[in-house]
Amino acid sequence: MSLDAYRRVRSIAETPRAAEYRLMSEITGDLINARDAGLTGAALMPALHRNREVWSTFSTLCGAPGNKLPDGLRASIISIALWVERFTSDVVTGRDSIDGLITVNRAIIEGLSEENLHRA
Repeated sequence: MSLDAYRRVRSIAETPRAAEYRLMSEITGDLINARDAGLTGAALMPALHRNREVWSTFSTLCGAPGNKLPDGLRASIISIALWVERFTSDVVTGRDSIDGLITVNRAIIEGLSEENLHRA
């Protein structure tokens, strides 16, 4: 089976939560790889940009009319996304380390993992 065929099957069979788990795991892996490679400043931008993009998307979706997540959860996700935006700027300028972003993403991954286990 070709890689494209595999991706099509996965996208059909994958639940939204499983897709979020996979995406956050990939992005967090990119952040960890960048950190472990000793990258700093602008060299971190590819990994940081992808992380920012996903959090911005989560925030936009949580703010959209008709989103069925509980209000408190939606507010928390939007709050984290705003923090990620500010904190990422601090990482790029060297005022903070990428570890904070990795820690937050890992907490989200853990929550998504537990939710997936309870649905199985």
